[in-house]
Amino acid sequence: MFYHWLAPLGKQYIIFNLFNYISFRAAGATVTALILAFVLGPSVIRRLRAKKVGQVIRAEGPASHQSKRGTPTMGGLIILFATILPTLLWAPLSNRYVVVAMLSTLWMGCIGFLDDYLKIVQGKSRGLVAKWKLAGQVSFGLLLGLFLAFNPVVPADTIPATATTLPFFKYLVINFAPWLFVVFVTVVITGASNAVNLTDGLDGLATGLAGIAAAAFAVFAYLFGRVDVTTYLNVFYLPGAGELAVFCAALMGATVGFLWFNAHPAEVFMGDTGSLAIGGALGTVAILLKAEFLLLVIGGVFAAEAISVLIQTGTYKWFKRTRGREYADAHRVFRMAPLHHHFEKLGWAETTVVTRFYILGLLCALVALSTLKVR
Repeated sequence: MFYHWLAPLGKQYIIFNLFNYISFRAAGATVTALILAFVLGPSVIRRLRAKKVGQVIRAEGPASHQSKRGTPTMGGLIILFATILPTLLWAPLSNRYVVVAMLSTLWMGCIGFLDDYLKIVQGKSRGLVAKWKLAGQVSFGLLLGLFLAFNPVVPADTIPATATTLPFFKYLVINFAPWLFVVFVTVVITGASNAVNLTDGLDGLATGLAGIAAAAFAVFAYLFGRVDVTTYLNVFYLPGAGELAVFCAALMGATVGFLWFNAHPAEVFMGDTGSLAIGGALGTVAILLKAEFLLLVIGGVFAAEAISVLIQTGTYKWFKRTRGREYADAHRVFRMAPLHHHFEKLGWAETTVVTRFYILGLLCALVALSTLKVR
């Protein structure tokens, strides 16, 4: 809204020209998101405690986590408000990139909220039945894929609507058939949201990694939206995509602000409300930037967490079916999945796991940024 209200005043008052600059508005969105998270955090936590919206800890989880039972969850509401409101304030609401990114965040956040509500408030231990949660994710992926395939936000003369780029390769694209592109988008959205959800198992782990990923995508969005930079770097120019930097900056500010309360020992957990929303946001940004495969690099830790679960469950079912349950129990690939629990079982302290995974997340972001020149 600030862009629409204040940028036109730049003709009379030069200071308002600042609102024409994406970098200025991205910084404003970051600061606004941080302040909102700091302001909303205590009141939301108090309300959650008053309503006894406490975390349910799995009996089969690490014994050290049992002390976390009853810690307020659904704190993802803080992230949602601190992301959406600054985006509304600092980004142009006529930009379709921004609108799609916000809708994705809200859609996935609503699915997560429903799951948390049924699990915590209604006392249904399973929460939202897995098939219905998956149906909500897949349905959005299908809608997004169809929308982008037949009503693209990227000009057709820039890059095909159903194409994606590959990191490390100059002007090399994969152009999908429309129906295959829809499937591809659905897989990316579902995979990203579930990967963040699986990573959200230690105090501050998913929150910090999400902030790193959002910062990296903010840089890519800003660069891809500048014709001069894309010409120099030999990457595709995406008109209007630069405004996604404002959204990503807001998401980064929201997650960093939430980390204030979510760091060990956590005062509040984000729950599925936050993790599904963050995953949906990151997946959608990657799709809009034609950087779906880059998401695997930037979110390398998220991907590793999801893959560890797939490997663990897949091998367990295979051994159970072919050699029996006792053999399957004795020959697990990881001591426990997702991956962060495996390292806890090896004796790493929770804070050690989180810190080291942060370092890996930063490394992944730097590798992703290096693809801009390594081509």
